Amino acid sequence: MLDPRQLRSHLESHAQALGRRGYVLDVDLYRELDERRRSLQVQVQELQNERNQRSKSIGKAKAAGEDIQPLLDLVADLGDRLKAADHELQQIQNSLDTWHMEMPNLPDPEIPDGDSEDHNLEVRRWGEPPRFDFRPLDHVELGAIHTQLDFDAGAKLAGSRFVVMRGGIARLHRALIQFMLDVHGSEHGYEEVNVPYLVNADSMRGTGQLPKFEEDLFAIAGHHPYYLIPTAEVPVTNLARDVILDDADMPQRFVCHSPCFRSEAGSYGKDVRGMIRQHQFEKVELVQMVRPAESDEALEALTGHAETILQRLGLPYRVMLLCAGDMGFSAARTYDLEVWLPGQERYREISSCSNFRDFQARRMQARWRNPETGKPEPLHTLNGSGLAVGRCLVAILENYQEADGRVRVPEALRPYMGGADYLW
Repeated sequence: MLDPRQLRSHLESHAQALGRRGYVLDVDLYRELDERRRSLQVQVQELQNERNQRSKSIGKAKAAGEDIQPLLDLVADLGDRLKAADHELQQIQNSLDTWHMEMPNLPDPEIPDGDSEDHNLEVRRWGEPPRFDFRPLDHVELGAIHTQLDFDAGAKLAGSRFVVMRGGIARLHRALIQFMLDVHGSEHGYEEVNVPYLVNADSMRGTGQLPKFEEDLFAIAGHHPYYLIPTAEVPVTNLARDVILDDADMPQRFVCHSPCFRSEAGSYGKDVRGMIRQHQFEKVELVQMVRPAESDEALEALTGHAETILQRLGLPYRVMLLCAGDMGFSAARTYDLEVWLPGQERYREISSCSNFRDFQARRMQARWRNPETGKPEPLHTLNGSGLAVGRCLVAILENYQEADGRVRVPEALRPYMGGADYLW
């Protein structure tokens, strides 16, 4: 959520910045509602004071033997007027609150303009795509050769966009998770956490999934309004909700493995083949809560931590700075890591690393106590995939394949695969 005071003070410039994201802020209507809110707040306060004063005078008039009925009528009228004004104030405040909750974050001034991935800016590349002297297969074909990626079984058990992994592929999937957790925990200094996979609506609102993106979520039917998490970012970031952290406890850095559940609303017909876009997949997520002055530097470090995994696995990738119109709702600045997939002959996203600044913190009331002022202030939150496990599995299958259909195991993963050189 944007700072309402800053929004009121800089309404025109905020509207212009939000326009870079394709969000149209009706400045005139917002200003009208906000001015009416302030007018009603004054009116309510004045009516409360007058009613209190008149109420006190009733006792004095009664003690003096005066007729108090006119005073009673006046107090009753003031009460009715106060009730009406307070009701209108609450309605306007609710409208503004809803508006604030559905308004995206301000884009970083330094990111490129644009409304799609075509306008993203390539920052750097690492590694060279492999050259094959045979036609490289995609992961679906490779999985089918050894009957270890079973999309038909996934469809039977659940529906489309689910898969059953077997044998070596299932083991490789597990090895990737453990490898990522070990690197981020032991080498990068993140605290590993295990969190619920079901969360309440407050948690979804805190990180920006609600109210705007409810159709993208899986809600649980029943007496408890739970949601399946779309990413571990939601429960892990909400650990700071309604908390004031001491400066000595900053920064907070967490790594978490979890399944992720997404309805993929609006993506029908897109990436229906294979494991690129599934309703259920797994990620190792990196989350940071930092001092505001340190969040830009923290984003560069976090992105580097995710890149380390790709480098250790020998997977070619590129880093893209997202344009204003291609970022997620809560992000101010985002880097996408895109890994090379020979089966598609293109780079595909495998991680998004974002700085949300104080946007999520304001929604969550997540704060730190600034030692210079002694007062609580919104902290800054960041997160990134370190990495999406299924897409990493896909990249290994396709980049490490050989002409006979075998797949070499990256050296970094061999200790997690019993020392095996090949997947099959």
